[in-house]
Amino acid sequence: MSRLASALRRTFGIAREHVGTDHLGNRYYFVPEQKTWTGRLVRSKRMVEAANPTEYEYIEGSIPMEWDAWIRGRRKEPPSVEELVKNESYRTQIKLKAKEVEEKDLALQAKEYEEGLVATPARTLAEGHASATSFGKQEISEEPTSTANTFQPGSWMPTSKK
Repeated sequence: MSRLASALRRTFGIAREHVGTDHLGNRYYFVPEQKTWTGRLVRSKRMVEAANPTEYEYIEGSIPMEWDAWIRGRRKEPPSVEELVKNESYRTQIKLKAKEVEEKDLALQAKEYEEGLVATPARTLAEGHASATSFGKQEISEEPTSTANTFQPGSWMPTSKK
């Protein structure tokens, strides 16, 4: 750091150094460690200026993983363009391979079902909860019933007094 740059930083505030821009338009900056005009030491910072600055429009994935790792200090150097392109192509290859494996698995399952090697999954349409007294019944009775300690409410509605 030159003395002139240090003096300008102390005079005009924190100077940030542009490190890079991602494919989404986010800009990344590095603020080096410096002393203020009072002599207080300010730690270095890494920051992002979002391409979409409104917080409510932020969605997961608005910052690439490589840049996120740099911002959080998990890596020392910011990612290069070559690294970003290589990682993106690797991700697309993994997605394609996963889709192929899923299709092969579905075809194998269908073949096993046809040959009778695997029982087809039972399709049950149970409504309500198994612990309810009305489980398995078609409809709840219209009139409430009461037999000692077991009370089952029905769909009784009070009549109007007109």
